[in-house]
Amino acid sequence: MGNSPWGLGLTSAALAIGEVHHEQPWANDPDLLIKTLFTGDRLSIQVHPDCAAAAKLGLRRGKDEAWVVLAAEPGAVIGLGLKHACDTEALRAAALDGSIVDLLYWHPCAPGDVFYTPAGTIHAIGAGVTLFEIQQNNDVTWRLHDYGRDRGLHLDEGLAMALTNVWAPPASPAAPGPGRELLVSGPGFVLERVRLSGKARLVPAAGRPLWLAVVDGSGGIAAAQFGRGEVWLADACTALTGRADLLLAYPGADPVPDLWSAA
Repeated sequence: MGNSPWGLGLTSAALAIGEVHHEQPWANDPDLLIKTLFTGDRLSIQVHPDCAAAAKLGLRRGKDEAWVVLAAEPGAVIGLGLKHACDTEALRAAALDGSIVDLLYWHPCAPGDVFYTPAGTIHAIGAGVTLFEIQQNNDVTWRLHDYGRDRGLHLDEGLAMALTNVWAPPASPAAPGPGRELLVSGPGFVLERVRLSGKARLVPAAGRPLWLAVVDGSGGIAAAQFGRGEVWLADACTALTGRADLLLAYPGADPVPDLWSAA
């Protein structure tokens, strides 16, 4: 792979791929984009625009994102936020000399871990991690540091957006209903985790298509079968069977009432 930070994908041991985009085929500009990422090396330290910064670029939305870890090699870490408050000029110097690596808060990660990255949060994914990435559909990434790889940086744009306070974990939102664990509650999207054990029914809200990502387990959806690592899209009432750990992601700021019911 040379200087590429990407590793091997779960979909095939023979394919050297770094990310899989799960697309919404009938939508021209969907609100959400779901990816599966595989890191063979540490990725760049970067930051994303919020809604205000995106609007100045002529874009419809900012870029909040969340990661759910599927697999992690021993010692794997994810960088999220700063360990110490730091002004913009100090951050610029640290990005240029590489010491920004030591300013970042590196979190050990393991399968099942969830990390929420609001726009403006300085972040990076370390080597040896496989994860689902749920993000607002915006392809703008501002790199602050890239470990000497031959790619451009975006210091002016990124530092103008970067949060410079000490990182603190977000408060855990209250569960929206029985059997539903709320991981992210807006403003860009809602992310939930549910456990399928037997039969259940999904009822997405009109205009809020729902992504279903399989963290573990297997089962049936409508007349098809699903398994670990797969991503499905539902925009109407859908019956599920099986035993699985599932993620439900959909656009909007508030959880959908009566979205999930277990039989």
